[in-house]
Amino acid sequence: MDLTFDRVSVWNQKNHEKIQNFAEDYKRFLDIGKTERLATEEIVRMAKEKGFEEFSKVAEEKGFTPGKKVYFENKNKSVVLFVMGEEDLETGMHIVGSHLDVPRLDLKQMPLYEDSNMAYFKTHYYGGVKKYQWTCIPLAMHGVIYTKDGERVNISIGEDEEDPVFYINDLLIHLSADQMQKKLSEGITGEQLNVVVGHIPVEEEEKDQIKLGVLKVLNEKYGIIEKDFTVAEIEVVPAGRARDVGFDRGMIAGHGHDDRVCAYASAAAIFEIENPKKTAVGLFVDKEEIGSVGNASMGALFFQNLLAEILYTHDKNTDLFARRALANSKVLSADVSACYDPNFADAYEKRNSAMAGAGASLNKYTGSRGKGGSNDANAEYLNELRLLFDEKDIIWQTAELGKIDQGGGGTIAYILAKFGAEVVDFGVPVLSMHAPIELISKADLYASYEAFVAFWNHK
Repeated sequence: MDLTFDRVSVWNQKNHEKIQNFAEDYKRFLDIGKTERLATEEIVRMAKEKGFEEFSKVAEEKGFTPGKKVYFENKNKSVVLFVMGEEDLETGMHIVGSHLDVPRLDLKQMPLYEDSNMAYFKTHYYGGVKKYQWTCIPLAMHGVIYTKDGERVNISIGEDEEDPVFYINDLLIHLSADQMQKKLSEGITGEQLNVVVGHIPVEEEEKDQIKLGVLKVLNEKYGIIEKDFTVAEIEVVPAGRARDVGFDRGMIAGHGHDDRVCAYASAAAIFEIENPKKTAVGLFVDKEEIGSVGNASMGALFFQNLLAEILYTHDKNTDLFARRALANSKVLSADVSACYDPNFADAYEKRNSAMAGAGASLNKYTGSRGKGGSNDANAEYLNELRLLFDEKDIIWQTAELGKIDQGGGGTIAYILAKFGAEVVDFGVPVLSMHAPIELISKADLYASYEAFVAFWNHK
């Protein structure tokens, strides 16, 4: 009998070819889904390819029968996938919930200005970022903008090799004596995150020649004018593809691992589910990085509304049935965890940190300091998952988010827990979390996918 517990490496236990192949598919998703809108669009595309039908059509036909696969797209920024189970919905669901939004820079509503022979876009950062990390790297822009005639224009610039990229300046080291004395958090301010977008003047104009030159290019290519920016949603993200890291290609560097890595792993997993006993639900939501606010977030009521619509088709019209469905559910809040980094060992408590390559990370609690803002999962539920994962040969580990007094963070877990569901955070450990480019182990990605498949197939 083993009295002690040691982590194992996924690489020593699982097929390397399967891990690498799965990672290639994930990298393609990451490259396509540079914003929550684009990620939503790609998940819906994949779902349709796998036989999922649109929610309103199934509702109209009262077709929520066992085995039926259904998708619901919400506000172009979040998605719900259902595989209807054999049991009635009010007996509970098996839910895996992730988020599609990531830290980034958003354009302000009046972004364009000219100064010192350059044109700039002003930005407002989104989510928790280290502002200095966004300078001196190639940037791309994605989003939507509406013309004065109401036409929607999709913007995507900076990803193709022939595209221009964009850039945020930093102060040269030769003149940085004062800047270098500031705290790291103050070396670059939010108002200094201004993106260089133009330089060539339009000679026939008397003033703002460079700004007008940029507007002329935008008008010729997209048919837009400056006022159109007031109703636009355009995000600034790192340009370029996700890339393998290391001579052995065991890791992936890319933008948006937090939390699109869990989103992809759970999407790929639910596509494998057929005729589950409990209804399988994949949630892919927006706005987690700013507190789960807004109508596409987990804090909105759209998911509860969907449950009510399904129950209505089964002649169960009261709010009570939807409440029962949520209260009886089991949930994996599929969000990333902090991965131990030996270069910054002082921030971690090593024994209770996730290690790269040691599998998916189960976090009993997140929050900050005294577990503030966390969902602290029940031992009974944790043991149920332990038995399941061990039975299915899932490689997993436990973790918490660094040393107690270093800081902390949250997820969507508490939102579903307030309905009475059993919830725990579970996902991929990430290095350099919230940096423009983050790092993960391919092995942990694959282990998370296997865990989600096992969870949804659990009887």
